[in-house]
Amino acid sequence: MNRAHSIVSTRLSVRSLQNSIIWFPGAVVALLWLFPLYWMFVTSVKPDRLILAGIDLIPREITWEHYQTVVADTPVVRWFTNSIVTSTGVVAGSLVLGSLTGYALARMHFPGRNVIFWLLISSLMIPPEMSIVPLFIGVLRLGVQDSFLSLIIPPLASVFPVYLYRQFFLSFPTELEDAAAIDGCSRLGTFLRVALPLARPATLAGAILIFTSNWNSFLWPLLVAFKTEWKTLPVGMAVYTQLDIQGTSTQSGYGEAMAAVAIVALPTLIFFLVLQRYFIEGVTQVGIKG
Repeated sequence: MNRAHSIVSTRLSVRSLQNSIIWFPGAVVALLWLFPLYWMFVTSVKPDRLILAGIDLIPREITWEHYQTVVADTPVVRWFTNSIVTSTGVVAGSLVLGSLTGYALARMHFPGRNVIFWLLISSLMIPPEMSIVPLFIGVLRLGVQDSFLSLIIPPLASVFPVYLYRQFFLSFPTELEDAAAIDGCSRLGTFLRVALPLARPATLAGAILIFTSNWNSFLWPLLVAFKTEWKTLPVGMAVYTQLDIQGTSTQSGYGEAMAAVAIVALPTLIFFLVLQRYFIEGVTQVGIKG
């Protein structure tokens, strides 16, 4: 009994040591990753006279004046609305198109299925900059610049959700679909009632990644949003911070710049922190079959 207890205690000690070896470097990396965000927030709430006075990890004075200045000087509410509508529209459209295409490539047998899939995957090797010029010319000829159509439609041509859903449906058991077919379900009915509800982990993981990517998108919204009221939040705040750091509105401009950056970063951080459990679940459950 004592020997068995000793063996169990030794194994627990070894496991605890292994966990410590793994978690300690991870904690250090996490702190290094979080420090710029913390420094951004601390700088945004410091008075102007203290920003360049020295390095204070804990601010001696806190003011919300920089945030008030940013909100007063910019149409931040309109930019925020544009970003929300654009990111949500791209997420919804990408998930709908990606789930249908991914299911067809994973479950439906037709000539050229694998060729189509590898052609889609090979398109990922094409730099996005090569497609910007023809897309921009097309937007101008259609006359849809300065609209949600120009901000939402082009990003829908993404291969990532197709790959994500295809890999998930390949690891999906066929017995459930066979049972639905026996009960008289059509292919579309099986997809909507059986496959898609069970693909919730892949859907949530894809939604988080697509939302974050499109929220932070800069180059394309910068090109197609000519008018100030059609800019997205990252583009509008980037223009504002460039002007502000030059000292056009305050003594230093760094406080307003950090406040603007914090306004841009906060929604994605909250979105990810709220759904991180579902994101990890989705990533771990998506199959890797080819």
